[in-house]
Amino acid sequence: MVAITKEEAMDDSTVAIEEVKGEVSYEAKCALTIPIAKPLAPKKLSKKLYKCCKAAIKAKSVRRGTKEVGKSLRKGEKGFVIIAGDVSPIDVISHLPVLCEESKVPYCYVPCRSDLGAAIGSNTPCSILLILKGDEYKDKYKECVKLIKELPSIYL
Repeated sequence: MVAITKEEAMDDSTVAIEEVKGEVSYEAKCALTIPIAKPLAPKKLSKKLYKCCKAAIKAKSVRRGTKEVGKSLRKGEKGFVIIAGDVSPIDVISHLPVLCEESKVPYCYVPCRSDLGAAIGSNTPCSILLILKGDEYKDKYKECVKLIKELPSIYL
């Protein structure tokens, strides 16, 4: 039996998932996202989005899940959408960015659905959220919308 070191096991083509205090690094989560996960929120924006989710869930102005978010977008509800980037199969959420663009609702992806579920206080992972505008957290909401709109768009 041959023992290899950690450095030997890692090369440029593989992604090393480093566990620090039981958590997977942000870069490793980003590497595991689906190919359509663009625009992907950077680490700083992801944290701001999660904080906005926590405030919105207290105000009960969140739509969660593919079915509920799709129905809300078709009805014309406004806000911003956060989509998890590690949803499998892709077909579950692939139609929702198109609905967001037709409704002119800003959207972005975050790397992990378990983090998205934890942000709204759920033990169950969540694949998509629609955050509606609310008075209790309007500063966080405006900042998140502004930062999402500044992300590079894949459709120019």
